[in-house]
Amino acid sequence: MESKNFDINYTGSLQTQMIHLKSGTIVHTDAPVDNNGKGSCFSPTDLVASALCSCMLTIIGIHFSKNGRELSEISCEVKKVMASGPRRIAEVHIDFDFKENNFSEQELQTVERIAMSCPVANSLSADLKVITNLG
Repeated sequence: MESKNFDINYTGSLQTQMIHLKSGTIVHTDAPVDNNGKGSCFSPTDLVASALCSCMLTIIGIHFSKNGRELSEISCEVKKVMASGPRRIAEVHIDFDFKENNFSEQELQTVERIAMSCPVANSLSADLKVITNLG
């Protein structure tokens, strides 16, 4: 096995601790309240929805940086919708606030194309609905 990226441990009470080995960053998860947990921190499915949005923002930033434009802050509100039978993420709603970036209509189309083709989006089931305010 190639060198590992993370160590993940079940710590009891439906919680885990994940350690990013290169940085030492620690992330905890807890099962959501609607699935027997305390909801005391991100659930694993919260992390999937958050990773999707974070990936979108990262590759948008990479694109504009490569094209000589540094972006100011962009914020997002994310809503995850669960389904049952089997339990899974059915929808992720992402509302982008571009603040002072003042994208042209053409740039907004580029942002939408880039966001929807990020590596996390490409790794998720085609059945997952990703709904944004981009288009």
